[in-house]
This record gives sequence, C-alpha cells and structure tokens, in this order.
Amino acid sequence: MTDRRSIVVRHVSKTFTLRYHRTLKQMSVAMLRQQDLSDSFLAVDDVSFTVKQGESIGLMGLNGSGKSTLLKMINGIMRPDSGVVKTRGRIAGLIATGAGFHPQLTGRENVYLNAAILGMSEAETRRKFDAIVEFADLGRFLDSPVGHYSSGMFARLGFAVAIHVDADIFLADEVLAVGDRPFKRKCLAKMEEVRDSGTTLFYVSHSAGSVRSMCERVLVLEKGRLAFDGPVDEGIRFLHYDDDGDKPLDEEQEMDEAMGADI
Repeated sequence: MTDRRSIVVRHVSKTFTLRYHRTLKQMSVAMLRQQDLSDSFLAVDDVSFTVKQGESIGLMGLNGSGKSTLLKMINGIMRPDSGVVKTRGRIAGLIATGAGFHPQLTGRENVYLNAAILGMSEAETRRKFDAIVEFADLGRFLDSPVGHYSSGMFARLGFAVAIHVDADIFLADEVLAVGDRPFKRKCLAKMEEVRDSGTTLFYVSHSAGSVRSMCERVLVLEKGRLAFDGPVDEGIRFLHYDDDGDKPLDEEQEMDEAMGADI
C-alpha cells in the first residue's frame, strides 16, 4: 500500500524563554530584589496530526496560540524541542513577508535569490521569470532595491515567487492579509489552482471566509495545544468566529471577510 502521508507531526513541543531584563545592571538589580530574570512558556504543546497528500488544511486559533511556530517547524526553519515533524517532497510558500529578500538588491535580483532559497534552479527560474514578474505586477519598481518596497510590494513579490515553485506542500501564513483587493483575488485564485493540482495546502488564517473557500479540514490551536481537528464549519463554530456574523454582508464586506482586511 502506497504511503500518501504528506505531513506527519508526532508529539511536537516547542518552548521559548522570555527574558525580563537585558542589561547587566537590570539583571543585578532584579537579583537583589529576588525578581525572576526569565520565564519559559510552551508555544506548541504535545501536538500530533497527519496530513495526506493533496489535503487542504486550515490552521486557526487566537493570536499567540502557536500557529506560526508550528508552521515554521513544518517548514523546517525551526526545530521542535521534542517530538517529530516529517514532510514528504518539496515545500514552498510564504511564511513571513519579505523573508529571504536582500534589501540592497533589486526586485529582479531578489526573484533569483528567493527562488534559489526555495529550491528552484537558475534554469527553472529563467523559464518562469516572466510569469513571476507578471503576477507580482510591480512595474518600474522591479528594478528598484526591495529595501524601498512597502509591505504590500514585499508580499506581491514573495508570493509571486513562492506560488510558481513546483512544490508538493504549499505553506501560507496570512498571505492574503497584505495587499489591495485585486491582488487578493489573484492570490486566492492561484492558491485554488495549486490546491486543485494535488498539492498539499497548509493555510494559516484568522479569516473564516478564506478558510471555508480554501480548506476541507481545520486544525485549531489553543495555548499551543491541538484543541480541534475536523470539518471546517465545525472548527469555525468551535472558535465562535461566526457569533457576530448574523447580519447580511454586502459584496465589499464579503470580499474582505473572505480574504482578510486591507493593511
């Protein structure tokens, strides 16, 4: 029997340390006063789940619930303190706006740099370059240093590169939260294409509308623990995200609900 598991997370935990005092003087005063110098907390606490190849998963939870930390461990840029994270195939996606960009290089140069970081060869990047540039739609700013870009321009370029990687797993952390409405529409449509092609989609979002549109299953984190794993509508009800959703929305409001509000 063929193993179709795309992501396996087994009893994964990650602890961070909060340091209350930075300078030697502050630490000395705190010690004299018998105050705590630091504290630790479990950002992700004994989380286990399995994702099959081709599944579209929404990861939801309140701020500070551990969503981004879990996503970074799946992506491999952060190691768990205990437990195991296994993934199958090439991973692509947009975890942080502007991640992997060099501020002094132009957008054009950063396309090649970011593509290489995501595992694309130079030949593959050249072949897809025009499509990436067309998707990002930066116009004359393509040849400007990305250090001068706005957060929206960072998102456009970063998403444009990531979405053109031939990946087995696509990770997205609130990727639709930055940008104007036409760009959000284009992102959503492209992500639907990727999902429908059989790529595993792992999507972190606060937006019930976009999760309903993109995902077939929801994981909900509460204070680092997996509190729910099941159908999308049940997961959204579990979070009480629809408590204020009884009033009818006009088309503009529905679009913002489905894609996240403009920043």
